[in-house]
Amino acid sequence: MTDTADVTDQEDLANGTGRLETTAVNQVVIRFAGDSGDGMQLTGDRFTSASAMAGNDLATLPEFPAEIRAPQGTLAGVSAFQVHISDHEIYTPGDQPDVLIAMNPAALMSELGRVRSGGTLILNTDAFDQRNFDKCGYEVDPRTDGTLDGFIVHEVPMTKLTVVATSEIDVKKRDAERAKNFFALGLICWMYSRPTAPTLDWIEAKFSANEAVLEANTVAFKAGHAFGETTEMFADRYEVAAAPYEAGTYTNITGNTATSWGMIAAGQLAKLPVFLGSYPITPASDILHELSRHKNFGVRTFQAEDEIAAAGAALGAAFGGHLAFTTTSGPGVALKGETIGLATSIELPLVIIDVQRGGPSTGLPTKTEASDLMLALYGRHGESPIPVVAAHSPSNCFYMAIEACRIALKYRTPVILLTDGYLANGAEPWKLPDVDSLPDISVSFTTELNAQGPDGSPAFHPYLRDEETLARPWAIPGTAGLEHRIGGLEKADGSGDVSYDPGNHSHMTDLRQAKIDGIAKDIPAAEFSSNGEADTLIVGWGSTHGSITAARELLKNEGVSTAHLHLTHLAPMATNVAEVIGNYANVVVPELNKGQLVKVLRAQYLVDAKGVSKMEGLPFTGRELAAAVQEIRNNQEALS
Repeated sequence: MTDTADVTDQEDLANGTGRLETTAVNQVVIRFAGDSGDGMQLTGDRFTSASAMAGNDLATLPEFPAEIRAPQGTLAGVSAFQVHISDHEIYTPGDQPDVLIAMNPAALMSELGRVRSGGTLILNTDAFDQRNFDKCGYEVDPRTDGTLDGFIVHEVPMTKLTVVATSEIDVKKRDAERAKNFFALGLICWMYSRPTAPTLDWIEAKFSANEAVLEANTVAFKAGHAFGETTEMFADRYEVAAAPYEAGTYTNITGNTATSWGMIAAGQLAKLPVFLGSYPITPASDILHELSRHKNFGVRTFQAEDEIAAAGAALGAAFGGHLAFTTTSGPGVALKGETIGLATSIELPLVIIDVQRGGPSTGLPTKTEASDLMLALYGRHGESPIPVVAAHSPSNCFYMAIEACRIALKYRTPVILLTDGYLANGAEPWKLPDVDSLPDISVSFTTELNAQGPDGSPAFHPYLRDEETLARPWAIPGTAGLEHRIGGLEKADGSGDVSYDPGNHSHMTDLRQAKIDGIAKDIPAAEFSSNGEADTLIVGWGSTHGSITAARELLKNEGVSTAHLHLTHLAPMATNVAEVIGNYANVVVPELNKGQLVKVLRAQYLVDAKGVSKMEGLPFTGRELAAAVQEIRNNQEALS
C-alpha cells in the first residue's frame, strides 16, 4: 500500500463507534484463500461488488482447483480469489497481495509465497491443528517456527466466533460453520471501510428461500464487521477512495458475461434470432448459462450431447438464417474442426468462441493459457482460412463478440473469437455503452433469382459473389425458387454444382483466401501507443494487454520508454502492423504460450521478434514482464 494519509472516519465518530482513525491508501491487493467448500469465490465476489459500489477501479483473479471434490485441507483443494482495488486506473489484479485471508493451513502454504514482504495475514486459527498440518505437509505449526516472520499476523477463530454468533438461530451447526466466510467478509469489509448495505441486500435476495441460512449468513457478516470494530487486535483501518470515472452507468462485469451480452447485442444489431449450440466445458460454460436466461431477446440455447453435435447444430442454425454461435475451450475446438472446415467450404456465418485454458488434452481446465492461437489459425483440414479475433479485457469481450459477428455476417465466413480463463472469470467496472453508438450489422437475405440456368431461364446461383466483399448470397431454405445445395464437396464457382475440376478447386481455394485477406481493409488499425522516444516495441494480443500496460509504467518510472502494439485482429492483421513493427530495433512479444504469435510475426514480417513466454496457468505480473523486457534490451545493447 502506498501514498497514505490519516483522515478521520467521520461516520463512525458521529455514531459514537469510532475507535480508530482511518488511513487513506490509494490501492490494496487482497487475496482470499481456503478449501473449495469455504466459499472463497463468493467472498471475493461480494467484496468486489461492494468495492464497485464504492466507486473503486478494480481487477480480479479467481483461481479454482481443477478437481471437483479435492480432499479438504489439501493443497490440491485450495480455492483463491484475488482482488485489486484502487482510487485510480489499474490494469491487473496486482503483482503481490497486501493481505491474505487464509482459512486453513493449506491455503497459507499455497499462497504465502505471493504475499509482499510486510503484508498482513489473517488466519482462521480454528483450522490450524495437527490434522490439517499433516494434510498439507507442514511438519510443525508455521506460526511457531519463524515461517511468518516479516508479516503482520492476525489470528482469528472465525469458525468458533461464527458458531457463537449464530447460536440463538435455529440453524444446524454445519450450516453455521459454513457461514464463516461471511464472518471473514464482514471483517475485511470493516478493515477497508467497505459499505455493508450491498452485501446485506445480496444475502437477503440470495437466501430468501431459506430463512435460517439467510439469518445465519447475515449474523455472521455483522459479527465479523463488529469483531473488527470492537477488538483491539487491529491497529489500523483503511479507506480506498473512489476512482475518477467518466460519468455514466457502470456495472461490474466478467469476461464470460460480457461475451454473452455481446452475443445478445449482436443479435439485436443484426436483427436476427440468436442460436447457441454448446457443450459444457470449463471455462466457457458460463456463457451457455448466461444466454439461457435471455429467451426474451429471441435467444435459443441448445446443450448438445458432445462438442461435434453442438457445432453441427450451430451450423444448421446458420443455414436456417440465425446468428449462430458455438462456445468451447481448446479441446472442443479440435473436435469441432471438421464442422468449422465445412462452414468454411459452404461459406456460412458461424462464430466459434474459444475460452482458452491450459493444455494439452484436459491439461489445466481451471487455469488460464493462450495457447490456441495456432489451432485457431491453422487447425483445420486443407486450406481453410478464417478470421481470428481476440479480446483483451473482460469488458472488451462485449465489443469483440459484436465484431466477430460483424465480420462473419458481412463476409459469410466462420470466425473464431479467442478469450481465455483469466478474462472469462476476471471482473472489472464497465461503463454501459450508448446503444446508438453500436454498429448496424444487419444483413439482407437473398430473395430473388440472380443468374441464368443452362437453358437461359432465371436461376439461383449460391456462389455468385459480391464484388467488394467476395461474400456469397445467403438465402433462407424454403424461399420459393431459391432451392440450392450446399455441402462439403467442392462446388463450382457460381452455380454451386459439385465439381471435381482441378482448375475450379484451385480457383475456389484462391477465392476463399482472397475473401479473408480482403477483410484487412475493413478492420481498424491495431492499437498503438508510445510513452516517449522508444527503441523497444512490445507486441501483445489477448489478455496480456493489462500486464503490458503495467510493465510499461514500471519501465517508464525507471527511465525506459517503450511502445505498445496490441492486436485484436490476428487473421487477417490490420494494415498498420507491418509499418509499426518495422520502426523498432527491439520487438518483444509476451505470450501465455511457448511463442506462437512471435512465430507468425517472424514469418509474415521478417522481423527478429523475441518472445517472452509464461506457462504456469497464471497471467503475467507487471514486474516479471518489465524485468523480461529490460533483459532483452540489455542483451541487444550488449550485442550492438
